[in-house]
Order: sequence, then C-alpha cells, then structure tokens
Amino acid sequence: MNSLRILSLAAATLLALAASAAEVTVFAAASLSDALKELAPVYTKATGDTLRFNFGASGALARQIKEGAPADVILSADELRVDQLEKAGLLAAGTRRTVLANLLVVVVSAEGGAPVTALADLAKADVKRLAIGEPATVPVGTYTKEHLQKLGLWAQVIGKCVPLDNVRAVLAAVEAGNADAGFVYRTDALISKKVRIAVTVALGEGPRITYPAAALRDAKEPAAAAKFVGFLAAPEAQAVFVKHGFLAAE
Repeated sequence: MNSLRILSLAAATLLALAASAAEVTVFAAASLSDALKELAPVYTKATGDTLRFNFGASGALARQIKEGAPADVILSADELRVDQLEKAGLLAAGTRRTVLANLLVVVVSAEGGAPVTALADLAKADVKRLAIGEPATVPVGTYTKEHLQKLGLWAQVIGKCVPLDNVRAVLAAVEAGNADAGFVYRTDALISKKVRIAVTVALGEGPRITYPAAALRDAKEPAAAAKFVGFLAAPEAQAVFVKHGFLAAE
C-alpha cells in the first residue's frame, strides 16, 4: 500500500512538473543559430522549459510578428527592428534588454581568395562579386551599407553587390565561390573553415552591432518568455555566447 502511495505521489509530481513547464517560441537572428542551439539544453536543464526557434533575417522576423505570427520572444541582430515592434506596441512592457554585441568583418575564400586587406580593396577589379545582406531587411546588410557610405565607398561597390536574404546566405556564397568577398559578422566567419577574415571593422570605428531581446505582448507563455529574456544575460548563457565569438553588451 505504501509503495502504491509513493508511486502515485511520484506520478503526481511528474505531472505537475510537466504541466508547469512551458515551450517558448523564440524568433532569432540567423547569426545566433549555433549559439542558441547549444544554449537550449542548458536552459531546459535549468528551468524545465523548452525552446523552439525560428531563425531568419531580423527584418523578416519583425514583419512576421507584425503580421501575427505566434512568437514569445524576439532576439534581433539590430535595435531598429525591435524599435519598430516597440512603437507598434508589440513588446511586453519592461522586458526589452540588449544582451550581446558583434563585429562586422569581410571574408574571402580560405584557399587563395581575393587580395583584400582593406575595405578600399573591395572597389578594385579583383573583387567582381561582393555578397552582402539585403540592406532594407537584413541587419548585416544595413550595417554594411551605412559603413561603406560613411567611408565614401558605397558608390564604388554598389554595382558588384549581391544582396542576400540573411547573413548565413552571405557566408554560403563566399564558401561556394559564388562571391569573391562578403560582409558577415565575426561570429559567422569563425564557424567556417572555408573562409578567412580579410578585414575586421574595429570596435569604435564601425557600426555599433548589438542584439536586443524582448518578450512579446501577445506571447502564449508570457512569464516563461520574460524568464528566458532575463536568462540571456546570466553568466551561463553569456559563457555560451562568448564561446561562439560574441561580445558582451556594454
């Protein structure tokens, strides 16, 4: 009888835990995919909640949220897209925070590759195709265009630019030899053995690349969403991001 009671209590406890666990749907920038996939089991072990990801260009993700796509958290590669969601009243009040930073780099093929050692080299004849993110919707493309405009190089390279849907598509184009060079984040360059970093835009000289996160107003799991956003700044989460080459937000 005692054994049956113990088993019943154990079963009830497990059911209660399962009922309290939540699935958090996270819309996240493509550049975060490797780090977040590693972080997911760490988070589940710590909280019991599971994470479901939708990776893509931050502009496309913001548009999907505006159109009513079911999401609990937005984790963007730039502040602009989250600003737009905030102005539209789509963020949960008090949950927005900047959690990471990154650097803009130019990559070329690891074997040989275009002779690029400075950004001005991108305007030379050796670089015939320059892969970039689509400036209107992809943060890495927005950062690229703004920085090249600042340096007076945009008009010289625009004719050879190949705009792509997200930063991983830019990386893939250079890896496959479909572009001579490409602008990606440092974290993306570090995951590939097929490319090398030719130029790093130094912190302070280039665009301030930060990653804001926020729970969404219409989240199905509002408490769990806010908890995950808070976890992103925790030491165990930051350690995973640093391992993947991200910088801590200032």
